[in-house]
Amino acid sequence: MPWDERTARRVKLRDLNIFKTVARFGSMGKAAAQLAISPPAISKAITDLEHVLGVRLLERSRQGVEPTAYGCALLKWSTAVFDDLKQGVEEIDNLADPGRGTVRVGTSEQTPAELVSAVIMLLSPRYPRLAFSVTQAATVPLQSRDLRERSVDLVFGRLSLDRTEGEDLSTEILFEDPYVVIAGESSKWLRRRHIKLDQLVDEPWCLNVGPVEAMVISAFHAKGLEAPRQIVRTNSNQLKHVLVTSGQFLSITSVSRMRLSGKRLGLRPLKIDIGIPPSRVGLVTLKERMISPAAQLFIDGARKVTRSFARKD
Repeated sequence: MPWDERTARRVKLRDLNIFKTVARFGSMGKAAAQLAISPPAISKAITDLEHVLGVRLLERSRQGVEPTAYGCALLKWSTAVFDDLKQGVEEIDNLADPGRGTVRVGTSEQTPAELVSAVIMLLSPRYPRLAFSVTQAATVPLQSRDLRERSVDLVFGRLSLDRTEGEDLSTEILFEDPYVVIAGESSKWLRRRHIKLDQLVDEPWCLNVGPVEAMVISAFHAKGLEAPRQIVRTNSNQLKHVLVTSGQFLSITSVSRMRLSGKRLGLRPLKIDIGIPPSRVGLVTLKERMISPAAQLFIDGARKVTRSFARKD
């Protein structure tokens, strides 16, 4: 059915909310209990919505209900509708005090926690009524999903080198972050003034699973060397840092992490350029989504905190 004024008058927010709740629970009975209304009222709301749109929104079975292809499309856009409405109400509430509200930030394990905390520590004293919700996603696709599902306002942190944003996402690169080889303070390699890559092939390494691991192996192969003796592969930076601090393992980390927390973690850079491309740290937002005042404060804070890293020395 084409959108017109008549359709706009007949599609009700209440019915959309009921439909979303039914789809989430997969049951009209559970949705009725959640919304504290009767099952017949639930059924009527869905029927009215299907009648207005002229398509079936739910498939019914003994196991419950699930959205049809039409229902999935409506769910996608109704999520945006309710999120925009929520942001509009919050913006009205916050006009008198832009520093009040909650900013929901998506990040990853590979992003130095000190970067995120630096922004929070910059803003918190100035805006004591500003709250922060930080969600760590395991992968870049999950970060993008959180943005599209409106569960975060923005993503801040390390961006994948091969990231393809899609037409609906906007990326702002704040700085490029080179990588360095790291060791613990008791490592024998810290006493070496000149280190060649072939000397490190047989040393025990701990590397993060994923693109950085692949780049390190490629750097060795580019010199005609075998891959380093990788004892530990992990997605945990905490485990990596503990192993490297012991002085027995080598690894890779970013210059920003070394500047922010290398001393605290007991990590030291080795005097060798491994020759892998830098990562990028930046912000990702949803293009068609208005930035809330709280999110804009965080974005401005992230730009300020990372300004020194963007300088070319």
